[in-house]
Amino acid sequence: MTESPAPIVIVGGGLAAGTVATELREGGYDGPLAVYTDEAHPPYERPPLSKDYLLDNAPLTAALMHPEQWYAEHRVDLHLATPVTAIDTGRHEVTAAGNTSSYSKLVLATGSRARRLPLADDSGAEVHYLRQWDDAQRLRASLTEGSRLGIVGGGWIGLEVASAARKHGVEVVILEMAPQPLHAVLGDEVAALFAGLHRAHGVDLRTGVRLDAIRGTADGAEVDVDGETVTVDRLLVGIGAIPDVSLAEAAGLTVDMQSGGVRTDVRLRTSADDVYAAGDVANADHRVLGHSLRVEHWDTAIQHGKVVAANLLGRDTEHDALPYFFTDQYDLGMEYVGNPGPEGFDRVVLRGTTGGDDGGQFTAWWLRGTRLVAAMQVNDWDATDHLRRLVGSEVPAERLADDSVALEDL
Repeated sequence: MTESPAPIVIVGGGLAAGTVATELREGGYDGPLAVYTDEAHPPYERPPLSKDYLLDNAPLTAALMHPEQWYAEHRVDLHLATPVTAIDTGRHEVTAAGNTSSYSKLVLATGSRARRLPLADDSGAEVHYLRQWDDAQRLRASLTEGSRLGIVGGGWIGLEVASAARKHGVEVVILEMAPQPLHAVLGDEVAALFAGLHRAHGVDLRTGVRLDAIRGTADGAEVDVDGETVTVDRLLVGIGAIPDVSLAEAAGLTVDMQSGGVRTDVRLRTSADDVYAAGDVANADHRVLGHSLRVEHWDTAIQHGKVVAANLLGRDTEHDALPYFFTDQYDLGMEYVGNPGPEGFDRVVLRGTTGGDDGGQFTAWWLRGTRLVAAMQVNDWDATDHLRRLVGSEVPAERLADDSVALEDL
């Protein structure tokens, strides 16, 4: 009697995990395949949690990659609410729900978890984080007209939630420790534009603040900020995310000490044989950019999932897609391509019209010397293909700033 082959095992319930499973089946892999997720929902996309769902533009079920029956129909052994608790890379085994089983190849797509703020968690106040399906349901239920929401952190999550909350008639105060929201990512000029956009829509945005204390009250919370007490009905903490590398560390995989991600090569192979990493958790070499990076965005999860599946199918594929992300806030739509890397940027060039209730229509270009390391378009959808084409090339700043030079001529 022939022994059944060990399955390919995917650990995670996000977009990277779901993409690997989908690409394997669509790519012709007909062998055993298992997905383990610690949530009670099949793999789903994260962006709708802070965008379409909070805005009431789509039900939360629209975030699912596939309905649950798809996995049965495609012979994917889906283990819901079943976290993997241990990996033995030498024996090629995983342990979940007290049971140990073998794998032929393993994909770590464990994603990230919300960075906690002990000052808030220990306050006794109602505190929200937004990372998972259940988080989004709780937060949406709390966005009632006339209520007051305090948001600690002016990053992408904080700003997107603020935009949704204002649509529902919620008063919003954002408390950001940096000089501007998104300052570390966008720099002074572009971050100031996002700050102006939110203030124009009635958000009480306070930057460069210091949080001294948070206290839960019968009606919500009190936050002591620079000697003043801010009263809110509830708090959202959005101060970033931490890659979930606990399994990888316990299994002895190489983890990048700076980013916290699992180190991989350009094919997303980890330091252990037959183990790959994808999505938020992967710190991957990138030949085009010339440095390794870890990216917590939707498109990277998709691209990583495709690359891992291709390599599992024996196609010897490198990850070379440029990082990409997008946001929708009020009537502003934005797409960003590239990554400045550890060396950063030394200049930002803007072209077009900025400001107004919709943020204007413009492009922004981040340069290190004459090398274009990142670019962004706001409400200028014809520009995206040019962003992708130009990032990584040498372009004089004066040509980027010259509106008389068409993007296609750069």
